[in-house]
Amino acid sequence: MKVLLVDLETAWRGGQNQALLILKGLRAHGHKAELVAAKRSVLGERARESGVTVHFVSRELFRIPAAWKVRELIASGRFDLVHANEAHAVSAVWLAGAHKRVPYLISRRVGYPIGKSRSSRARYEGAAKIVAISKWVADRVLASGIQREKVTVVYEGVEIPPQLTEEQRKAARARWNVTPGTPLLGCVGALLPDKGQEWLIRALAQLRKEYPRCKLLLAGEGPNRPTLERLAAELGLRDEVIFAGFVRGIDTVYSALDVFLFPSFFEGLGTSLLAAMSHGVPSIAFNRCAFGEIIEHGKNGLLVSGPDVSEICCAVMKILRDADYAAKLGDEGRKRVEETFSAEQMVNGIVRVYQEVLAARG
Repeated sequence: MKVLLVDLETAWRGGQNQALLILKGLRAHGHKAELVAAKRSVLGERARESGVTVHFVSRELFRIPAAWKVRELIASGRFDLVHANEAHAVSAVWLAGAHKRVPYLISRRVGYPIGKSRSSRARYEGAAKIVAISKWVADRVLASGIQREKVTVVYEGVEIPPQLTEEQRKAARARWNVTPGTPLLGCVGALLPDKGQEWLIRALAQLRKEYPRCKLLLAGEGPNRPTLERLAAELGLRDEVIFAGFVRGIDTVYSALDVFLFPSFFEGLGTSLLAAMSHGVPSIAFNRCAFGEIIEHGKNGLLVSGPDVSEICCAVMKILRDADYAAKLGDEGRKRVEETFSAEQMVNGIVRVYQEVLAARG
């Protein structure tokens, strides 16, 4: 197969990680895959570093430069299908008229309803398949009125790391200046209001009454960082909340943690939660969105109802107080990801959808 993947996001988030995994996976399966990406995008640079052919374009002027590039590439006859990996890419692929020449697919990662305007609906109804990253997202696509036969689910996946050694754990904790015996909680994600990091800072203030050495590591950047830094200072946690920013070598975050917390209010699936579980970190998430598709409460992680500080604290203390229970949650979490949410399974699922689309086209 010859696949053109389009992703015009400039920042590095879960969707861009999935795009890179797809590109690498297709090449590993012997398929041809190229990428149209925004100039100076993290995905574009990382894809190029990994040996993928990348066509860099401007994302400005209503995605018209990207649309022209997609049209040019499709007209060359070099590709069997086009895969739009995010919303800007959907617009560019539609403007390019790609659907008139080859099948195109859309990855859907958010739970927002599809727009009701004629142009919005046409873009989705013209797709050969809409690939939802969870059943929760698929249900919202269907609720928007899209035909059921167009919608399929392929869970996002993460690469399964080797089992963590004690030496690696010590080195990871040293990177963040965390001393032995210090309980370290953590979260990975963009610093945005709907990502919920505020509630982790508030919970830390309470937890330190019983665990006075406890710290919180927040990895990620975003516009809510100044607000979160002010909150930490107001609660007397200026030195206890580690704002790591954008982290290259993110494994050193997961490897350092005793507990991973995922307090997002609105998430299609949650690749950082999957990554934490793949590292064997006991994990806690809000019981919202698709998180119940990942965590089986009490077996491979814990679910809490939402932004309730006392409930978050109780879940954390349940893990910190019982090392055997913490180890069991971590082991079962890793097994859950290996069985259902690995990068290999995600790539296999995407390839299967591609094959089905091309077979239906004849």
